[in-house]
Amino acid sequence: MYAEKGKHVITSLAEHKAVLDTCKHLEKQGLEVTYLEPTKAGGITLEMVRAALRPDTILVALMWANNEVGTLNPVREIGALCHEKGVLFFSDATQAVGKVPVDVEADHVDLSVPVGPQDLRPQGRRLLYVRRKNPRVRLVAQMDGGGHERGMRSGTLNVPGIVGLGKACELARTELEQDAAHASELRDWFEGRIFAELDHVALNGDREHRLPGNSNLSFSYVEGESLIMGFKDLAVSSGSACTSASLEPSHVLRSMGVGDELAHSSIRFGFGRFTKREEIDFAVEQVVKAVRRLRELSPLYEMVKEGIDISKIQWQSGH
Repeated sequence: MYAEKGKHVITSLAEHKAVLDTCKHLEKQGLEVTYLEPTKAGGITLEMVRAALRPDTILVALMWANNEVGTLNPVREIGALCHEKGVLFFSDATQAVGKVPVDVEADHVDLSVPVGPQDLRPQGRRLLYVRRKNPRVRLVAQMDGGGHERGMRSGTLNVPGIVGLGKACELARTELEQDAAHASELRDWFEGRIFAELDHVALNGDREHRLPGNSNLSFSYVEGESLIMGFKDLAVSSGSACTSASLEPSHVLRSMGVGDELAHSSIRFGFGRFTKREEIDFAVEQVVKAVRRLRELSPLYEMVKEGIDISKIQWQSGH
């Protein structure tokens, strides 16, 4: 819709594939995309966006909170800069809604996918926020038909799903502070015990500016998929659920500068309003047991324990 105004879009290498793949598609249509490289903590700074802006920039697309490492971007500051420059600002708020305060007016957001609190909303429901004024955002329809949703997306509405999503958002708004405090307390307890009982564990993401219920940890000298198989009674992931069929290391961790081996050993843990302290203790026991068992099978871990710097070893290939 804005192709005549400009052809430049700004996003980041740490975005969800839903955004990255869309940007790749736009590039095939002639648009130019700048992919910002996040900090080692997985965030995008205001200065990065300012430096990337061009006279022909029409859209900045940056997520509110990273879905893998939980890092929060300075959305309000970036949104204010975009409005100052007359550029539309889209923020994927899928992970943020229900976990941290989200205010599209105060945060200067023009387009967003809030989705709704994931542990409360009906499965399959999605929400797109489009700013109506100051500025009014215009969109090209992706589906033609009966003209539903003000001509943006035709199709019969799922009324029960919409009502359920509305109720989920209401609960998230009224109980956000309580839920966030509960999740962050459990996360901190979990991480404290893990770091106390295991060595060579690294936290991925920003320790301070992150979602209250997210913990992404790398366990050196252990392969992530093997680790997940090691604790079958836990529901965890080695990256985004939407790329679970891929054996490639997380593109988010790679963009943060995490090496392939460490990225392959990373596990994402989530904590929410329904998580209990006894479940955390059970999870810690499962993780510690599985990591220790797998490391007993790792010659690299044995070498490290003996004080050998494996980064300086020159490996020889067999013939």
